[in-house]
Amino acid sequence: MTVAVFGASGQIGHFLLPRLRARGEQVLAVSREPRADGDGLHWVQGSLPDAVPALTQVGAIVSFGPLLPFARWLAAAAPAGAPRIVATSSMSAQSKADSDVPAEREIARQLREGEAELAAACARLGYRWTVLRPTLIYGAGRDKSLTPIALRAMRTRLFPRPAGRGLRQPVHADDIARAALAAIDRPADRVLMLGGGERLRAGEMFARVQHSLPVATLAVPVPAWLLRLARHVVPRLRGPLTRLEADLIADNGELEAMLGIHPRPFRPDKDCWSP
Repeated sequence: MTVAVFGASGQIGHFLLPRLRARGEQVLAVSREPRADGDGLHWVQGSLPDAVPALTQVGAIVSFGPLLPFARWLAAAAPAGAPRIVATSSMSAQSKADSDVPAEREIARQLREGEAELAAACARLGYRWTVLRPTLIYGAGRDKSLTPIALRAMRTRLFPRPAGRGLRQPVHADDIARAALAAIDRPADRVLMLGGGERLRAGEMFARVQHSLPVATLAVPVPAWLLRLARHVVPRLRGPLTRLEADLIADNGELEAMLGIHPRPFRPDKDCWSP
């Protein structure tokens, strides 16, 4: 089949495109910037929700971009042929829903609204669909959570290690790509949580990132009292620092039962932080 992919140049698309080509699918990759075609891979310029070229004869549509604009484009465009739909949301739909930071609550609201609108559009159009809700993503050096920490530590040779008892479940971008591929074949018609194959304390997660770096860095413990002070002094850090004590995890039971995907444990190496 031909598979259209939005966000193909991002961190999950980096792993999905070669997997699609390896099994013989033709890929129509949508990107805001022009790119060179490859064997079985055709790039088209477009952006959601209003600047997307007409998609014809596609058997599946995968979106790793903003969920709400994708849902609204899909409802309006109604591509023919009943393509199977796979899209990514985020566990922020849950973890930030009750945040005391208004901007974070708005992120959670938009994610949940996007999930609901996509499900409604697919029901109206008769499309099979799956939405994946990943936890913290790593693996391609393009995430905005662990990679900036790793790059800053390599540059300064200092690795801040904040105190934090909350559980984390980082998921490799390639495991999300594998789940997307499985969802094309076996649509779940529901939202599936998607976390990594291991749960660990936030402090241990940071320690493993530090140990994976290709250069030696000095661990700098950040005590709890300093984190509490930073929450008040630096407003933009209030949400992330507060969540250090919260569990940000996912139940992979439905993912494993419906898609047969078993994500890997958190064992990063130096290549995870290289774009």
